[in-house]
Amino acid sequence: TETKASVGFKAGVKDYKLTYYTPDYETKDTDILAAFRVTPQPGVPPEEAGAAVAAESSTGTWTTVWTDGLTSLDRYKGRCYHIEVVVGEENQYIAYVAYPLDLFEEGSVTNMFTSIVGNVFGFKALRALRLEDLRIPTSYSKTFQGPPHGIQVERDKLNKYGRPLLGCTIKPKLGLSAKNYGRAVYECLRGGLDFTKDDENVNSQPFMRWRDRFLFCAEALFKAQTETGEIKGHYLNATAGTCEEMMKRAVFARELGVPIVMHDYLTGGFTANTSLAHYCRDNGLLLHIHRAMHAVIDRQKNHGMHFRVLAKALRMSGGDHIH
Repeated sequence: TETKASVGFKAGVKDYKLTYYTPDYETKDTDILAAFRVTPQPGVPPEEAGAAVAAESSTGTWTTVWTDGLTSLDRYKGRCYHIEVVVGEENQYIAYVAYPLDLFEEGSVTNMFTSIVGNVFGFKALRALRLEDLRIPTSYSKTFQGPPHGIQVERDKLNKYGRPLLGCTIKPKLGLSAKNYGRAVYECLRGGLDFTKDDENVNSQPFMRWRDRFLFCAEALFKAQTETGEIKGHYLNATAGTCEEMMKRAVFARELGVPIVMHDYLTGGFTANTSLAHYCRDNGLLLHIHRAMHAVIDRQKNHGMHFRVLAKALRMSGGDHIH
């Protein structure tokens, strides 16, 4: 039965390029600009593939719906405004997409990625899709705190200038008791290193619970400081199974008086990382970031995301340095 609302709307799949491919569009300073490497399925024109990316990552769906008339698509839709061939690659294109700033929640990397890459990577019209770069406008980046401190504050805290800071990871990363782990930390710091660190999967396992590790590492740290007259640090990994547990570990590190904690920002998640970064700024803790799981996302040339995008996202979410 045809309802009043459905008059003028025919069922069926509509070409995305009719609405979302706009080669005459002039980008605004406030737009978030994305460069996607698009590999269309055979028979799909690059303009349609680029428009599909813009649609699926903004306001589009597979057909026209009557509720489109209740908003202004021209204001809110993503737009594929330029497509260029990738030289030396078969059937690959760079599709440039502009997103209006009002599509995104302020201060939320989680929302930004959910919109831009959350759904479109499974799109059937594409054989592969890779987000190569993002241009984040100042008007959006200013809504983020960013890194808790930065290199100048770190050097001030350590009272070390004019040279690189030198550190290492304790090995074997799994299997040591907390006491033996602390012993290795002491030997490294006493021997001349500025920092030692937990590895990415050192969390709170049966052979070394997190609280024991924190206590023995703090003891090693302060003993090395006393004997060398230098300020030392150990990156205590606060990554945990819940945000609440992560914050508990960061609070305990602050209470011990250590200068720095660490977080696995991709496996831990951007929401957790941003919360931890805010805590670190408010409480004088440096924050080191581990990029565990990055290669799942960034290794393939034609699918996933380039690491520069993950690095920019971390810059907004918050971290003083990353490895």
